[in-house]
This record gives sequence, structure tokens and C-alpha cells, in this order.
Amino acid sequence: MWTSVGFLLLIQNTVISANTVALNESNLNSVLPQHQLVFAMFGADWCPYSNQLKPIFKDAAADYKLRNPVADVIWATVDCDDQQDICERFYVNKYPTMKLFVFGDMMINEYRGERVMRALCNFVDEHYNDAINIFNDDPRQDLDKEKGNVIAYIRRGSEAYKNLHNIALLLRDYCEFWLSSDELMDKVSKNRLTFRAANEEIESEFIGGLENYTTLKQWISDKCIPLVREVTFKNVEGLTEEGLPFLVFFRDPAKKEDEKVFIDAVIRELYATRMTINPLLADGNVFSHPLRHLGKTSKDLPVLAIDSFTHMYLFPNVSQLATPGVLKQFVEDLHSGVLHQRFHGQPEIRRQKISKFLDKQNTGEDHQAELQEASQDPPESVFKELRPSGKRYSFLQKTEL
Repeated sequence: MWTSVGFLLLIQNTVISANTVALNESNLNSVLPQHQLVFAMFGADWCPYSNQLKPIFKDAAADYKLRNPVADVIWATVDCDDQQDICERFYVNKYPTMKLFVFGDMMINEYRGERVMRALCNFVDEHYNDAINIFNDDPRQDLDKEKGNVIAYIRRGSEAYKNLHNIALLLRDYCEFWLSSDELMDKVSKNRLTFRAANEEIESEFIGGLENYTTLKQWISDKCIPLVREVTFKNVEGLTEEGLPFLVFFRDPAKKEDEKVFIDAVIRELYATRMTINPLLADGNVFSHPLRHLGKTSKDLPVLAIDSFTHMYLFPNVSQLATPGVLKQFVEDLHSGVLHQRFHGQPEIRRQKISKFLDKQNTGEDHQAELQEASQDPPESVFKELRPSGKRYSFLQKTEL
């Protein structure tokens, strides 16, 4: 028994003292949930870009720990060749990928900045710092009206405050968080938490228990990050930076019933996997170029497609959107590679289609469209062209691969 305990303590001390920790199935569940931040690099030995980043990442970890010896931050690496299940669990589809975890919860935005030591350390510094603003009087005059705002009357040091602190770290990119001072709390009779949406005056109040982390996090997440958002030319650049594939429903905004069918399907089918894909509404009259790329026009609305930032995959039959399980399977097929294999991994099926076309040549019918369908790869991504310009963001051209 003593030997087992001693061995576990040795492992724990190794995890804490090492500059970087290699995550695997044995230590994953003990490392991620127990630390305020875990900054993880996912890579593979055969990937030259992973090999270039690895020494930089390790140097950054050493430098950060030297400057912040008591910070509750773990710098971790994951070998995706050896730990395929872990990489699939966190939807890693390119190497290297760097993700940040807050007490085990994965942040939506992955790291996409410069791959240099100082930039990596600055990124961790920024996310380790407190994400909560303290107010002594009514904070509403100081609110950023362009963002959602969470306003809490909670005393610091309580379980409710701990929950708010962790959620603020996780969602700091999406909402501003405000907390009453201890002096103000002396005048308040009970804890209270409200949310004010961007450009709105009305506030909604959380009526659950502030000590229940899961319920509180879900409520604030739902408020700060709507499950389905509208994509416009104004916000598309920021949406692409989130790094999640787009699930785009091109529709006529005047036809609210079509929109409702899509939103209902997303809530029903994709709620549990909201951190893996970006469900978006798009005005099919405005985003006509992506539609043409899919071989569609505004006359074909509504149209549903996934843009993976490599290819676009058309949802085969939009009339089946209300059928339980169909949308979920479509998204799962993207992450499992089935959609990709459907176009690239079935040459025999495609050959048979072309052969069938050739057999029909003597019928006098025009089967050019059928041949084209059998021969083509899926359309290339359109939205990748709307990512941040290399003239504005140096890391896209110089450091982001």
C-alpha cells in the first residue's frame, strides 16, 4: 500500500515540477480538472511544423514557470500518434494545434498567434489574469454595450464567487464580467446574477443556485454564446478565428419558418457538441457566392452546408432537417472523416459512376452533369477566403499554418 501511495505522489510531483507534461489516458483526468489553466500542444512526430514548434513550446514553458513559479498553470503536450483517442476527443484535425483548458473545460478559441516564446507566454499571461471587473456603484454606465455583460452581486471567497471566477476565465472572449465590491455587498441582502445582452437595456436574472457550477456555466454560456448566430460580412472574420467548422444555413430571412426548423434541429441535435462546430444563419441573397460555389442560387433556398475551411459539404436533403438524428450524423461524419472519405476515399464507386455514364453515351442523352458530379472533388472552402487578411494579421501568413 505504501509503495502505491509513494508511486502516486512521485507521479504527482513529476507533473507539478516538470516544465511540460505529456498527457495520456492515464493522467488526463487528473491533470486537466485540477489546474486553473492547461495550455496543451497537440502534434505528431512526422509533422515538421510540430517538430519546429516543440522546442519553442518547451522553452516558453520553462520561461513562464521561471517568472511565475506559483501560477496554477500546466504546459502540456499530446502526441496524437500515440494518443489518438485524446486528440479525437478534443477535435484536433491539424498539427500543431494549441488549446487552452480552464479547470478541464476547453476554450472554444484555440491559439492562432505567433509561434515564438514571448507570444506564447503572453497568451497564457493574458488568460491567467483575472477576467472580472469590480464595481462599487451601479456598473451600468461603464458597460461595454457592444458585448454581453454578466453582473454579479456575490461576495468574494464564496463558492459562488469561485464558480463565477472560473466561468469568467472560460468565457472572457465573449462577455464582460462584473462583480460587486465587498463594501457594496454589505448593503445587499442576497446574492444575485443578471445578464444584459449587447445593445439591450433589459436584463435577465439567473434563478438557479449560484453554487451549482454546471448549471451556472450552462446558463451563462447560453447567454454569452447563442447556439445559432447570424453570419455577416462584418463579423465573419471574427467567427473564422474561432477555428470551428461552419454549419451554414443559407435562407431567405423573410421565411422565418425555415429558420425555425434549422434552429430547432441544432438545439435538439447539436447542443452537447456546441464546442465542435459553428451553427450559423446566412442571408442567401447576400452570400450568393458560396451558394454558386455549391451549384445553387437563391431560388434553391434554403440550403445547408458545412464549410471545413478546406472543403464545402452540401447537406444532401434539406427537407430531412426535421428528422431526428440526421443533422447530428451529418456533423459526426465531418469529424470522423466520413464526409472527406465519401469524396476522396471511394474511387471505385466514382469509377463505376463514370463507367455508367460511358455506357449511356449511345442513348443520345446528355449526361455531362452526371459525369461532372462523379469526377469532381467537393467544392473548396469559400469562407477560408474571409479569414483575417495577412496584411492585418501577421501570424496568418508568417506563423499560422
